[in-house]
Amino acid sequence: MRVLGLLSGTSHDGIDVTVVDFTESDGAVHGTVLHEDSIPYDPALRARLVAALPPAQTTFAEVCELDTLIGQAFAEVAANAAAAVGGVDAVCSHGQTVFHWVDGEQARGTLQIGQPAWIAERTGAPVVSDVRIRDIAAGGHGAPLVSFLDELLLRGRAGVSAAVNLGGIANITVVGPDGLSAYDIGPANALVDAVVVAEGLNERGYDADAAIARTGAVDEDLLAALLADPYYALPAPKSTGKEHFHLDYVRAHTAGRDLAVADLVRTLTELTVRTVAQDVRAAGIGFLAASGGGCHNPLIMEGLRAALPGVEVVLADELGAPADSKEAILFALIGWCTLHGVPAVIPGGTGAQEPRILGTITPGAGPLRLPEPVAALRSLTLG
Repeated sequence: MRVLGLLSGTSHDGIDVTVVDFTESDGAVHGTVLHEDSIPYDPALRARLVAALPPAQTTFAEVCELDTLIGQAFAEVAANAAAAVGGVDAVCSHGQTVFHWVDGEQARGTLQIGQPAWIAERTGAPVVSDVRIRDIAAGGHGAPLVSFLDELLLRGRAGVSAAVNLGGIANITVVGPDGLSAYDIGPANALVDAVVVAEGLNERGYDADAAIARTGAVDEDLLAALLADPYYALPAPKSTGKEHFHLDYVRAHTAGRDLAVADLVRTLTELTVRTVAQDVRAAGIGFLAASGGGCHNPLIMEGLRAALPGVEVVLADELGAPADSKEAILFALIGWCTLHGVPAVIPGGTGAQEPRILGTITPGAGPLRLPEPVAALRSLTLG
């Protein structure tokens, strides 16, 4: 079965897409990546999305219009990717997160937009979507869903190993003799990106190659204030997002400080290094596979390797999942699992009480015909 995975992450800079051809035998699944790409949002659409995100106020009218416009953008990307491989059997779209509701230590709700009906209409394929809320309804955080894929890729390694995704938010999956733990660490690129956009420092909306941060110095007083955020002390499982870590959050911490913008960007970059490194050390991790946009930031990767001299720090490619498309592969896998009746969540990864089959299904051009259920997914290989 060929499944097309789509998402736009917490950096909300574009749409990642991959097509994976899955074959299964007695619960052993092999996925062959046929296509992968990342398509930037139209600048006007991205600006409109950013303007509607927390802590900004918005309207139902704006949410409705963005739901359609983003759905159409996803549909265009999906149609082109499907055509590139000669067609797909199904699509799984994560959409664009616009709000993740966490009340204290409990997730209460989550909202992803990008209307899947537009994708089904363009591709003719059934679309699995809205994949986080079922996990939340079962007592989980709806994140990090990537823990399901990470566990399959890390399974069988000696000692304690982990995978970290450095998107807008950094999340980690830890696998060891005591089982699995996964949670959102805190901001990876979210705060730096917010400053870069607000100050017009780079038209791409991020600190490419850490060029800005390299010209600055860490402000230790500001860093200490940022590290004192109570979120970091919360026990796992936990989740967060741009509802907490956003531009106004930065402005609140820098009010009254005489700070050059390059020093601010450098300090926020160091915040990612410190928070990830301290959790890796605390868990006794010996192997760390990184993915997401932050793994292309040389200061982050150099900083992690310097702070973790006893840890093997590699890119997720070492596990068979390309660092830039691992999460798109995840959603292709979730789509395959949903259509085959397989739960795609691990309780230790999200805090859910039990595994759950995720998502809702929008039929494609013809009658919806589901494949025969698979009893369990026992193993996964990618190649």
